Amino acid sequence: MKIHLQREIEQLKKNVFHVSSLVEQSLKLALRAVHESDSVLATQVRERDREIDALEVNVEEECLKILALHQPVAVDLRFVIAVLKMNNDLERIGDLAVNIASGRHCMGGESMPPAFTETMHAMGDKAQAMLRGALESLIAMDTAKARQVLAADDAVDSHYRELCEMLRGEMTRRPGEAQKMICWLLVAKNLERVADQATNIAEDTIYTVEGTIIRHGRG
Repeated sequence: MKIHLQREIEQLKKNVFHVSSLVEQSLKLALRAVHESDSVLATQVRERDREIDALEVNVEEECLKILALHQPVAVDLRFVIAVLKMNNDLERIGDLAVNIASGRHCMGGESMPPAFTETMHAMGDKAQAMLRGALESLIAMDTAKARQVLAADDAVDSHYRELCEMLRGEMTRRPGEAQKMICWLLVAKNLERVADQATNIAEDTIYTVEGTIIRHGRG
């Protein structure tokens, strides 16, 4: 029975890593779609999201099957529980990537404030790095890397606050373009949410390895 459990857990890991790879690629495409105002890339993000949604269901079914048939304990049980939660986080990041790609309609215009563009790029780079770090920590079961992801969230939040302040100023100076400013703000908000989801994955990796729940300042 233990051998069968380990085989199914190894297969579950492979499937989660596959979903992770697709989600990471989707976020990269979404950011390119925004910065290049590319409708073809935006369409690719939407198409990939359908694949991510289908895989999310498959992974959830695998987890429930393992719980029902093998009744895992200790680290195996924590891993399956964490995957159930991570799976939802990954699917959500796929949705956020679609939202970000939709922002291509408001990006790329000559009226975009240069400082805003620079900060948006920096925020996108940090959010992508957090996602990559969270996925690497999951693959390696590396709690030190997971904690680096948690620490990086403050920088993304700082960029988001900076963008909000910039946009308030721009809306005051250019009220006729308020709708465009709101569109950019939604792109930034979705990036901030990507960072939050990456934080969730890192927290669940720590839970899997250490059995410690660290949300809300615990642990």
